[in-house]
Amino acid sequence: MADPDRKIWEGMLSHLRAHNPAICRQWFEELEPLGVSGGVMAVRTLTAVHRDYLRSQCLDHFNDAIRSVSGQLLAVRFLGPDEAVAPPARNPRAAGSILEPKPQQINEHAISSASDASPSTLAGNGQSGAVGGVSFGSRDAMPRQHESLVINPDYTFDNFVIGPGNRLAHAAAVAVADMPGRAYNPIFVHGGVGLGKSHLLQAICLRIAEERPAAAMYYTSCEGFMTQFIEAVQQGQMNDFRHRFRDVDVLVVDDIHFLAKRDRTQEEFFHTFNALYQAHKQIILSSDAPPEEIPDLEERLVSRFKWGLVTKVEPPDYETRVEIVKAKARIRGFEIPNDVAGYIAERIKANIRELEGAVIKLQIQAKVESRPIDLSLASAALGDIVAAAIPSIQAIVTTVTTFYGVRLADLQSKRRQQSVVLPRQICMYLARKLTRHSLEEIGGFFGGRDHTTVMHALKAIVTRREQDDKLDAAIRSMEERLTNGHY
Repeated sequence: MADPDRKIWEGMLSHLRAHNPAICRQWFEELEPLGVSGGVMAVRTLTAVHRDYLRSQCLDHFNDAIRSVSGQLLAVRFLGPDEAVAPPARNPRAAGSILEPKPQQINEHAISSASDASPSTLAGNGQSGAVGGVSFGSRDAMPRQHESLVINPDYTFDNFVIGPGNRLAHAAAVAVADMPGRAYNPIFVHGGVGLGKSHLLQAICLRIAEERPAAAMYYTSCEGFMTQFIEAVQQGQMNDFRHRFRDVDVLVVDDIHFLAKRDRTQEEFFHTFNALYQAHKQIILSSDAPPEEIPDLEERLVSRFKWGLVTKVEPPDYETRVEIVKAKARIRGFEIPNDVAGYIAERIKANIRELEGAVIKLQIQAKVESRPIDLSLASAALGDIVAAAIPSIQAIVTTVTTFYGVRLADLQSKRRQQSVVLPRQICMYLARKLTRHSLEEIGGFFGGRDHTTVMHALKAIVTRREQDDKLDAAIRSMEERLTNGHY
């Protein structure tokens, strides 16, 4: 590549780090610029997954960077590892056509089954082709309908931080990725919002794509399945629909709990499940709740979802949150000091998405102020996020009183009936665990009780949780809702 083009590329990376740090990744350094030709800079990516991720999530930012650095109306085209560079256009308008209004961006890229066209057809019509039978979408050509969801190349097993709350789910996901259709089928991963379920699902996809490039995979959301089913019924294209979902080696469906109350869609998914299972094809599902707790889900589906392995992802503990913060920073190419990682992990307990949001905001603030990342910067940058992550006592009271059907006035009264005492003690327990209020402040909120009453409530709830599984599950559920901001 010519030196002027090399300087443009280096300037683009610097521009992105300065103006769009949130999208920057460490692996950007491994992208291979091929030079500018016909008004377009071709850039070779590590894998087809990286290519599709960049086309889907980063193309506009790269185009903005090349135009800002070069001062010319240039564009960027991302190529897969084996994709040929298009010959230069013969006239300026042809080259500039890439800069014309783009096809509508959709969030349906990455790994999909070659159900809509054969690899040779894709290569012939300007699509990006196929890698060993697994086709990958292209934003540079008109997107094909019903492509899979975007796969984030950061969501590998190597980047997944293992802790007590997700160890079993991680081990099961690795086993499925190494032996699809033979280890656990189906695998059903459930847990609260933002705890890493999608990371595990995409890590399985990435591992299978790497080790079994001939495997046909389809990764979609439950909403995507429902939408495609309704379209197929309305357009009389059920054969195409069934081919798309059943003629695959691996079917991955995120947020399967949205099947609730969808009778016709449940019927179709039941038959899709049976077809895949009987053919020993891998089925991977995720949900916010275990199968038996999904409302209005047919019993026959509940039974089938439990045929393989049902595993839960729990909220990460403090040590795991610290490692997650560090890992999210490393992916973005910078390091976070231990005390800052601890500061974030101590104050943000809701979910991994909020931890990642804090890392991104801290990175941007450090760039804007040209300051090193330290505790003072973290405190200033994350004050609003930290405040929002801690539920108030009122939020705790609302959650508990709704669960038990009592009033705040009852909790603040002198009543000693068990129907009031237990919710009051749970409120005190959760307030002590989830907020920064002192024992005296908590007691004062509940009718002016002193700190010894609060201490008694804490000990009582700890003891009862050890003896009563149902109570323990109820408190876990309320705590999860509060830490996820669902109150």
